[in-house]
Amino acid sequence: MKKYDNSSKVEETALSRYGKKLIYPPYEKIGVLEVPNFPSLGKITSLRFIEWLQKNPGGVISLPTGKTPEHFIKWTVHYLAKWNESGVKKELKSYGIDASRKPEMKSYRFVQIDEFYPINPNRENSFNHYIRQFYVKGLGLDIQKTLLMDAWTAGAAPGKNLSSVFPDGRVDLSLRYRKPKNETEHIQQEAIYGIDRFAMEYEERIDELGGIGFFLGGIGPDGHIAFNIRGSDHNSTTRVLNINYETAAASASDLGGIEVSRDKAVLTIGLHTIAKNPEVTAVIMAAGESKAAVVRDAVEKGQNILYPATALHKTGGARFYLTAGAACMLTGRKINRLREAGEISASEKEKILVDISHARNKKISHISHDDVWKDAFGRVLLEKEKKLNLTKLAEQIDKNFRQRIYRGRQGIADSVFLHTAPHHDDIMLGYLPYILHLVREPSSSHFFATLTSGFTSITNGYALSMFINLEVCVKEGKLDRLLKEKGYFKPDNIVGRNRDIYRYLDGVAAGRKEIMREAEARRGFRAVSEIAGSQKPSDILKKIASLKREILNSYPGKKDIPEMQRIKGTIREWEEELLWAHLGFSCENIFHLRLGFYTGDIFTPQPEWERDVKPFLSVLKKVNPDILTVAFDPEGTGPDTHYKVLQVIAEGLKKYVSETGKTPKVWGYRNIWYRFHPSDANIYVPVSMNSLAILKSAFDICFASQKSASFPSHEYDGPFSELAQKILVEQGAFIKRILGRDFFGGSQFARIRASRGVNFIKEMDIEEFFAEARSLRRLME
Repeated sequence: MKKYDNSSKVEETALSRYGKKLIYPPYEKIGVLEVPNFPSLGKITSLRFIEWLQKNPGGVISLPTGKTPEHFIKWTVHYLAKWNESGVKKELKSYGIDASRKPEMKSYRFVQIDEFYPINPNRENSFNHYIRQFYVKGLGLDIQKTLLMDAWTAGAAPGKNLSSVFPDGRVDLSLRYRKPKNETEHIQQEAIYGIDRFAMEYEERIDELGGIGFFLGGIGPDGHIAFNIRGSDHNSTTRVLNINYETAAASASDLGGIEVSRDKAVLTIGLHTIAKNPEVTAVIMAAGESKAAVVRDAVEKGQNILYPATALHKTGGARFYLTAGAACMLTGRKINRLREAGEISASEKEKILVDISHARNKKISHISHDDVWKDAFGRVLLEKEKKLNLTKLAEQIDKNFRQRIYRGRQGIADSVFLHTAPHHDDIMLGYLPYILHLVREPSSSHFFATLTSGFTSITNGYALSMFINLEVCVKEGKLDRLLKEKGYFKPDNIVGRNRDIYRYLDGVAAGRKEIMREAEARRGFRAVSEIAGSQKPSDILKKIASLKREILNSYPGKKDIPEMQRIKGTIREWEEELLWAHLGFSCENIFHLRLGFYTGDIFTPQPEWERDVKPFLSVLKKVNPDILTVAFDPEGTGPDTHYKVLQVIAEGLKKYVSETGKTPKVWGYRNIWYRFHPSDANIYVPVSMNSLAILKSAFDICFASQKSASFPSHEYDGPFSELAQKILVEQGAFIKRILGRDFFGGSQFARIRASRGVNFIKEMDIEEFFAEARSLRRLME
């Protein structure tokens, strides 16, 4: 194996600056470098990479693809491009890096980590393309020294590729072991044997290079490193395999939907490939609280095939580089934080006791001193507060929980609500059960604002079905009567837009699909006519034909052209309008902002004042809300769209407050991407079977494009509405364990007795919200 120097002044400097240890025994089994936020994660990883490059000229590097390395790439490009600037030199020196020796990037060998199989390397969603764009071109690597995976011609006949061998992209790896049933399967079997030979030779080429010297990777929802999914042999080498559901769900956006990614095979280096050189520097980076549980298992569990990253425990140069959010569940670090805190806050005390109550399956009022002492965090609490009155504290928590439930069943009168969302179904998935009760108060009014067009969640297949339906309706003259009405299809005809919606819902109520299809065609006609610049049926048919060709000549996962983005966005808008029409709200109550930062690129731009904030500010001034709702996800959780929308709202709200002097309350909600801990919410809304039924029914009726769950959560194989219901029920079960079932079953209030779930909301005053937004911004930017 090739000799490498994996010593690091950068790590020593970072540990000193951030005041954390590398490892907290006995819990942690591998070194962890914890940094405050996402950008500093990319920065410190870049500095460590540059340090390694300096110490190991001509070494072998292996870098990741996807969104995870965004800031790593930006910082590395920055340092290399501005190496001779005084500010950069000063920063490099401060981390112990010799600023007089810029790494010669063309001296290094690059090894591709993984790839979908089969896939054309020229497609924008192939990892091969990513590497050539961001690493070869972006960092100045030598393409001749880049070891790339051939997932397109390996195993195919000479001069051919795999497009005709696996026309639907599906690979049946059982052909390795069974007899082919026909000629097609025989050809596919030969291709599989071919890629297996390629994988074996790929591994041999890595051996010839002396093994990987610097490996950088992320960690998947099931704990996968590269595509070494849960259950992978720690001695695994480069191979082709089928991925599990969690990994397929995480890959759905890359490949154009779970329909494609579910049956996709992948080519990946193995866990042994990564760790075979004993002097490898292997860095796993993770950001955000959504990664905290999988990080905890990878760092604290013993070596186990259920936790792929534990294969790195035996490698001295292996590290986890984590944001504070990703490290928040690491036991030793949490104990250290509690011990170093001047005083444990009331909310933290509540969390500790609530978690003990839940873990022990005891009502909060029944937990004992012994229960608390046996818990690692409870013990710290008792050690720090010798005179803690446990009974009194448990009684106060019990009272807090009851008050939050009583608050969640109360109506709110004489108030103007502005419900905001990053995407068109976020509100319904977050707190539709609460809205169902809030709208019953006639003295209050409700408005809804979706800040992005959400086009990325519409598959090409669904858009094509809409075009075909519209084409049929136009050719059969089903819209001729409306075309004769003056201005029916004008973009600003709100009455006409409302009629489209009512027509569709009439079809739903009557069980007549032909009415529903005709109503969909009306809205499709509006969207296409705006792009075509004409309402002539002949022009519409030409534009439909053009859009259909675009889809048929495209591939799943390809970035949409602007016209297609706009059309897909209008589909999402139509679906949301159908939802709120269920409750009697027309288009006048709904704002579709289509903010410009939402581009569909792998690395999206930051929001800007003129383009993104001002449109939202105008909505605020028009509505003048008393209560504003916002998707309130923590750092690095769910789509980064949620974070960017929150910052747009915060900036717009600051300007609104300064200009008007009005200070609306802010309600934070979460949905399928992350949950509130009960102690972080202060409104608990009882959710009945009736509300759950409406949630499912309304989603199925209105969000037809999402029923097939083409871009699902990694934790549930099904529509988002079913996951939202699952979360509400689990939250209800949690609260029932804390308070006891008698509180619900024996309540004097019918809504509490009928509760089968609980909806969490966090209410904040304006300054508290601004503080939370600033804190999140420091973590993300």
